[in-house]
Amino acid sequence: MKPNLTGALLLMAAATFSAAISAPGFLRADDTANDAPATIRCTFQPFVQPEILTGHLGLGGTNPDGGSIGVNSLYFIRDGKPWIPVMGEMHFSRVPREQWPAELAKLKAGGVTVVSTYLFWIHHEEIEGELDFSGNLSIRDFVLEAQKQGLEVFVRPGPWVHGECRNGGFPDWLMKKPFRLRTNNDGYLAEVRRWYGAIAKELKGLFYADGGPIIGLQLENELTGNAAHLDTLRSIAIECGMNPPLFTATGWNAAEGARIPLTGMIPVFGGYCDAPWNNGTRPLPPSPHFFFNRMRNDTAIGADLMPIERRGRDGWRLPYERYPFAACELGGGLESTHHRRYIIRPFDVYAPALVKVGSGCNLPGYYMYHGGTNPVGRLSTFQESKASGYPNDVPMLSYDFQAPVSEYGEIRPSYRLLNLMHLFLQDFGDRLAPMPAFDSLIPVKRDDTTTVRAGLRTDGKSGFVFVNHYQRRSELTDLENVVFDAGPVVFPAIDVVGDIAFFLPFNMDLDGEMLEYATAQPVCRMGDTFFFAAIPGVMTEYKFADGTREAGPIFKHGKIRICTLPWKDALGLRRLGGELYFSRDCDLIRVEGDAPVVRPVQNGRYDCRKWNGEKFTALRLGTVPPRPVLKITDLAEAPFELPETFAAELKLGGVRPLVWKKLEVKGNDGFIELDFKYDVAQIYADGKLVADQYDCGFPWRVPASLLNGKESYLVMSPRYDRVYREEEAEPPLQ
Repeated sequence: MKPNLTGALLLMAAATFSAAISAPGFLRADDTANDAPATIRCTFQPFVQPEILTGHLGLGGTNPDGGSIGVNSLYFIRDGKPWIPVMGEMHFSRVPREQWPAELAKLKAGGVTVVSTYLFWIHHEEIEGELDFSGNLSIRDFVLEAQKQGLEVFVRPGPWVHGECRNGGFPDWLMKKPFRLRTNNDGYLAEVRRWYGAIAKELKGLFYADGGPIIGLQLENELTGNAAHLDTLRSIAIECGMNPPLFTATGWNAAEGARIPLTGMIPVFGGYCDAPWNNGTRPLPPSPHFFFNRMRNDTAIGADLMPIERRGRDGWRLPYERYPFAACELGGGLESTHHRRYIIRPFDVYAPALVKVGSGCNLPGYYMYHGGTNPVGRLSTFQESKASGYPNDVPMLSYDFQAPVSEYGEIRPSYRLLNLMHLFLQDFGDRLAPMPAFDSLIPVKRDDTTTVRAGLRTDGKSGFVFVNHYQRRSELTDLENVVFDAGPVVFPAIDVVGDIAFFLPFNMDLDGEMLEYATAQPVCRMGDTFFFAAIPGVMTEYKFADGTREAGPIFKHGKIRICTLPWKDALGLRRLGGELYFSRDCDLIRVEGDAPVVRPVQNGRYDCRKWNGEKFTALRLGTVPPRPVLKITDLAEAPFELPETFAAELKLGGVRPLVWKKLEVKGNDGFIELDFKYDVAQIYADGKLVADQYDCGFPWRVPASLLNGKESYLVMSPRYDRVYREEEAEPPLQ
């Protein structure tokens, strides 16, 4: 490796950082290499300013405080400035109501600014005419709680939503009606008006125009070929009183893009690291979402349910140039199906998200960001299954999705990685949003593991180079002496090694101090201090337009200060209540209420730090409740007979003898861990089914509070091997 600065300069600066925060030495490259490899030069398509259309979509609005939300063909606009919202999916009816404050606070602490949520019609009106918006089904209370926790809301009322829900969310009684659904059939539209009207009544006064937090409405889901119906749904929503500044519709699953109205809504897209809906049980080819290519449309999403529509005689093509690149389903994980089981690694989530932002996405939206648990209906279970006419079986209860925030509220490593990018988008999104994306001139093939993967976003003068060196379930070749030529600026040679994805700034204005380039990733700012993350394997260097070069954990340049954190430490940064906190050992959140509380998510006492404008000062937060005690007893026979509806899940793959164990749990805090090999497992507490799981090859963690003091049993069907399973030694929660 060829060093960019002398080790001595870095060591001198390290002392300054140690005074500010007790951390390991500043990351720097090994400068002892002798034979430097040949330089790899990465250049990009030349900058061309695209035409920006305004006022053509008929969207936007104002609120009573004088705020405004708008959109043009390239980016979203907030109060007259370019804006990149970050959206995370959390289904309120799949999360216990009493947990909403803390769980929404986790979204906020993770850098999410907008919570999106489905309304599953079958959850609210399982029996025709008996609408229920009470308790855990109160969309109004959920929206109000989101507002209290500092989040805005994107409502997704369907009518058809999918979400691995029975009938795609349609009640059984609606499926039996004598008219065609999801069309402009008069009978169906009458039911839609009643459904939308009921939702509008619950949400009255909570829309942006009223001073409320609801800024958007997604119409339907995965409807690829009926623009007229989508237009009708929008008209009905507005007639019922639901008129936010933004309307969206999914734009995928058609080779030329879904047919949506050309005005009145924005197509939103997605991309997952694998395909649990695929009907095979073999590994799939490398996902294209780990490559910079400005691809929006993924025809694979929903391919199990909807035919891919190809270009018709009218030559339809979704005019992407009319819309900003927005996403509602960047895979926050995957929901395992019975025949395809997954272990989601942190970069399986983070790398595609960074790639999409580097490819021009100006609204990263994650599905799921927070896992959940399906309710059980009075007449049926609510999950998608072959028994209900769908091609996949998913767990009856668990909708964990291996998301950044788990079904039970635990934080996964993907949460911390995503927050690095989200903090940047909050503070510098107004700069990035107007910058179009340009591809590298080095072509990368789908199975290529040796070529540098990079994308550029620039306004022709300044910008950011995005780099991804990760491909799910593939090992990429380490690359040495890579030079990124961004046009106005050529970066010094760096090494791109290991599993990593990052971005580098050039000609970045830091309050009048022009940073020509940095070989570190910008994260956020507090006052006159700009925070960067040192990239593993890369020598950190800051070069300013005046020719000076700087390095070190903390240094001043003119009127600004730069603080560089080692990558692992930067993962612990959290902006809470306008303050910047840091911890290496826990994840901090701030739960808003009468007395806002900053606390760790994890149980325990932790050393944390808070930025005071010059350095991080020590705090000690959290409590140490007693650990739960678990006793497991083998049972020779079943303690009770299972209801056939629940027993059917254990019979997937064929009828086999079941294994029963008695669970005795004492303690209401923390988690118990069940490490068995099985096919499907269920837990009953006081006779009620409270949890289920498909074995994916890692221990099953269950909240002690579900079982504390209750008569509890675990039942498992034996291992079933005719499935796709990614067993690895290292579990996804660490």
